Amino acid sequence: MVKIYALSTCPWCKKTKQLMEEQGVNYEAVDVDLLEGEEQKEAIEQVDKIASKRSFPIILVGEKVIQGYKEDEIREALKNEK
Repeated sequence: MVKIYALSTCPWCKKTKQLMEEQGVNYEAVDVDLLEGEEQKEAIEQVDKIASKRSFPIILVGEKVIQGYKEDEIREALKNEK
């Protein structure tokens, strides 16, 4: 399972989503800045639990957490996930 925590205005987040689509990866994207109220609060709590800092994108590939657009690291993690 691949999950991306992102911001709708973040160019690196868009690039990450584009990479997933190019690779044919099924993923769930959460645009944290578009959420409201309790939903946004819960998403931020999740981000704080899994990431060392609140910088986007935050990509979860199985148990692996990748912060930022690190294409080689993302591709490697996706290989192991398939």
